[in-house]
Amino acid sequence: MVERARWSVVTGKTLRAAALVGAVTLGCDAPEAERSPELFDVPWDNDDDDAEPIGLAIDLKNGTSAPLRLHAGARFFLEQVDISTVVTSAVDEGVKGLDHSGDFAHALWLGTKFVEQETAQLPDAAGKYTRSRFYTGALWMTLPSVVLLGQLDEDGHPIALPIAMSIGSDGQRNPSDHFFVRRLRAIQRTLGCPTPTDCTGATGFEEEAVVELRNALKQTPSFALHPATAALELRWTANPLQRWVIPVEQETDPEYAYGFQIDVDVLTPPGPDGWFLPGQELTFRVTLRDGEGNRLHPEGSLPSYNDVIFGDNEAGFQYYQGFFDPTWVFWRRKHRERTFIAHFMGPAQNVRPIHSIVPLDQILSEDVQQVASLDQDGLFDVWKVFPTTDGVFGGAFDPQHLGWAEPGSDTFSVQLPANAPPGTYRLTTKARRVYHGEDIAFTRTIEVQVGTAAPTSKTLETGNCQTCHSEGGSLAAVLHRNPNRGTCYGCHAPLGVEYDAPIHSRVHFIHSRSNRFDAQVKQCDTCHLTAASIQRTSKSACLSCHTSYPQSHVAAFGPVSSIYVGGQAESFTQCTGSCHSTHPSSGL
Repeated sequence: MVERARWSVVTGKTLRAAALVGAVTLGCDAPEAERSPELFDVPWDNDDDDAEPIGLAIDLKNGTSAPLRLHAGARFFLEQVDISTVVTSAVDEGVKGLDHSGDFAHALWLGTKFVEQETAQLPDAAGKYTRSRFYTGALWMTLPSVVLLGQLDEDGHPIALPIAMSIGSDGQRNPSDHFFVRRLRAIQRTLGCPTPTDCTGATGFEEEAVVELRNALKQTPSFALHPATAALELRWTANPLQRWVIPVEQETDPEYAYGFQIDVDVLTPPGPDGWFLPGQELTFRVTLRDGEGNRLHPEGSLPSYNDVIFGDNEAGFQYYQGFFDPTWVFWRRKHRERTFIAHFMGPAQNVRPIHSIVPLDQILSEDVQQVASLDQDGLFDVWKVFPTTDGVFGGAFDPQHLGWAEPGSDTFSVQLPANAPPGTYRLTTKARRVYHGEDIAFTRTIEVQVGTAAPTSKTLETGNCQTCHSEGGSLAAVLHRNPNRGTCYGCHAPLGVEYDAPIHSRVHFIHSRSNRFDAQVKQCDTCHLTAASIQRTSKSACLSCHTSYPQSHVAAFGPVSSIYVGGQAESFTQCTGSCHSTHPSSGL
């Protein structure tokens, strides 16, 4: 009865506040004399303008945002909204503190439920572990809602009509939705756990409300930046009493253009027949450019990790940031990890999931790293993280962070194995640029021939992605903006620092947790095309989708200790070759 009464009061307030959102955003709260005269007369805002709009990314933490430097006269559409608000507690109360403190104190928290939990794979500097618990179901997370983005002048008055974008509801995707990715949740982090499975005695708790909206399905609605705009105002009908203001600085003579692209060149000349030979060393050069082709770094070098993360970084390209902004696949801000990496893999006819684990000591000590071998995995794969792999990750484990001060090179070399099979080998490079309001990824793949001039390929055993991934949600627009799924295996191998990295684990996990995946998860032929592709039974394959298994399996293979791969390093070995050759309702 108490909950019902509370619901009536809160709902009434929310409906009134929702009406207020529209009124305030349209400038109806300003006295007539104070309203900007251009509000309904916007000659600069020409919908027929040929200029392609720029995807705008907004990142709000605890109610504030760094000033957005936007190019004067540019047109924008809302491509990405990240909102995070954190409150702390000395007691384990789940996420109840968010109901009365922080930016979401006036949102509707009824229906909140705990879903699952995961503990960080590595301990902190004190040898303690952090456990994260994930919550969904609150009404502000599940009900249909709309975000509104308006422009304000230096006095805080609305200066143009706002744009409105529907984020839909949690349980379905509709043609009216504006974003492909819609993830709203709450997270509790328990700090200082003595072991990965025991948080006894912990007294530090962080509670976080997280909003992730990205990949606008279309570049409309869009808006032209008014010459007098000094701030943007974001409102949201699911949290109508909260108002976010983002300062704007307009750039009239920017050094770089919007957009992002990567050039990759093979510096080693091929043999007289036009291909490379097994055992040969190949050297590659990677060049980052803006959308107009301007270089973002001097030829021959890349800035140090410190220069990019803590320096001015006017060019805007990014290095790995997971040390400072914790990420969880599906649950928290994985798109903001921003690794700059290249990997070389082949031959193309042998591509497959990699099951060998890349050990932690290798990640901390080597720059160009072997990830897969022909003997163990049936294909050859090496990778390099920029500016240097060992500098980025080794620096995090060094109290003085010496590796972070090392500059990088834009070239690196790969030694082909002496027994490299003939065929097509691929070098794939992906990076992300955050520049003047635009947060954009790019992936470039080039092909080189080894031992033959004849291109080789493989028909992948999964497909049908375009059934859901279309328009702004296509594989060429989401994540790393990489439509070539055959190149994904090279980066996505099991890591000694991240067991959930394999692509099969991530795809299973994301699609099994999303309420907006239309198909039955148990129907494997939605994505799998062959029966053979579902017959390698391992904990990582099964328990990235299933959340439990029978007690007999617990006795034989151990308890489920990870929501992503089921266990630890043993999760990638094949459990059996005689059981689970079919899957109920798989269609295969």
